[in-house]
Amino acid sequence: MNGRPPTQPPSLPPSADQTMEEDKPLKKMAEAFNELSIRLDQFPEGEEARLELSPFSNACSLVSPLFRCLGIAFKFAELDYVAKFKFVTNVWFDLSCILMWLPDMYLYDSFKVNDLAGASKSISVLPLMMDDDVKSDCVRKAGSHTRNLLRVKRGIDMVKVLFEHIISTQGNSLKEPASKAYAQVFSPYHGWAIRKAVAAGMYALPTKAQLLNKLNEDETSARIQMQNFVASAALVVKYIDQLFISRGLGTDW
Repeated sequence: MNGRPPTQPPSLPPSADQTMEEDKPLKKMAEAFNELSIRLDQFPEGEEARLELSPFSNACSLVSPLFRCLGIAFKFAELDYVAKFKFVTNVWFDLSCILMWLPDMYLYDSFKVNDLAGASKSISVLPLMMDDDVKSDCVRKAGSHTRNLLRVKRGIDMVKVLFEHIISTQGNSLKEPASKAYAQVFSPYHGWAIRKAVAAGMYALPTKAQLLNKLNEDETSARIQMQNFVASAALVVKYIDQLFISRGLGTDW
């Protein structure tokens, strides 16, 4: 014995398989929303579920990488930001100018998720968060937690519908699935200028093969994860809609 501490063997770098497994945003999304659906199922039928805000906001944050992979067509994300644009009657705004602003609108969507994450530090569950806004008479005010929740819910629904159409559509193009999902979820709340900008952005979408490559998935594994997300997200979207409806707030605003 020379008094020296035993030499520790050098740590091995993670294998390629481990790295790929850790960098699978689609799988992470599906697993996080499956966990939310399990939490919702634990509440007795007829009782309003009290979904914790922290795991909900964390699951929503995992959707962001998908929007980045899809490119500019999906960087509009939150359309109430458009209210900050003051479109003057009879003044033409160039499409390229609108497209220039789309990344900022996407960041504003991330702000909404971050707002809910911040709220989770002092508010435990979604119903309580909404009830506080109702009491404060600020539900529809810009920046309110409840307003942000509605916009985030719409983003979840958009991804769910997009996956449904990707699963049911043949071929390598994402233009048809994305266009249908946008028309179903977001288009009713957008003005002409944003609809036009999004339509133009659809031509810049990656192919399905390119998207799956960015997500580190093959056709088979992606289908499984998309199906899992669709099933879980449907329960989450339905739950949030019911929170709004049961409080007489509606969701078409």
